[in-house]
Amino acid sequence: MGLIGAKLDIDFIISTGDNFYDSGLTGENDPAFEESFTNIYTAPSLQKQWYSVLGNHDYRGNALAQLSPFLREKDSKWLCLRSFIVNAAETVDFFFVDTTPFQDKYFSDPDQNYDWRGVLPREKYLTDVLKDLDLALKESTSNWKIVVGHHTIKSAGSHGETLELVQKLLPILQANNVDLYINGHDHCLEHITSSDSPLHFVTSGGGSKAWRGEYHWMHDPNEVKFYYDGQGFISLEITESEIVIFFYDIDGIVLHKFNVVKPLHAVL
Repeated sequence: MGLIGAKLDIDFIISTGDNFYDSGLTGENDPAFEESFTNIYTAPSLQKQWYSVLGNHDYRGNALAQLSPFLREKDSKWLCLRSFIVNAAETVDFFFVDTTPFQDKYFSDPDQNYDWRGVLPREKYLTDVLKDLDLALKESTSNWKIVVGHHTIKSAGSHGETLELVQKLLPILQANNVDLYINGHDHCLEHITSSDSPLHFVTSGGGSKAWRGEYHWMHDPNEVKFYYDGQGFISLEITESEIVIFFYDIDGIVLHKFNVVKPLHAVL
């Protein structure tokens, strides 16, 4: 990852959640922050800004700790927020969405405790997230709109589709002509298209616990363009008129590549 980062001269890095396994951080001084982040991503090319969202495993610990400015003081490249926007350039906006509170099962799981501080009352929180996202997408003048969340919308992996996101989030993405939805959650790499929309679904969850040997896809088989049940990562190269997405294994070998092209906004 560090070698590819240097080769591409990357601008920033995105983490799709489940930042600290298995149950997030215990607090701001949890040594897991250094052990699983600062002391791992030491390559010079990775000393750029990291943008992270919370995953369901992060909510099993002290979720507020990951959002704390104190961690940014410890390691300036760390930035984790619930939902936020990164105006990466005039041509592209990234919209990060806190997807864990959408899943009903986490609120009735008898085996796990979740840190819902700042989320309750849940319905108001979800309404605000969707309203703010819809407004931000409508106000965006960028040629490219990319949404990042932890949970899958479409996936052939072990978790499959997240029904709540299909019902509540997907219509907003489609109505606002979002180009890519990038997620983690399933421990694989995959590229899925949709027969009813130009939206591409990209899973980049190959950071750990891969090689599960599971594949579940009950829809049009032609929609699954790539599936890799192993560890790896992706990169995006973005220009005004094209996005090129590369999928790599842990040795930096390209496993899959695709591009999305569109005309520039008309100038009136």
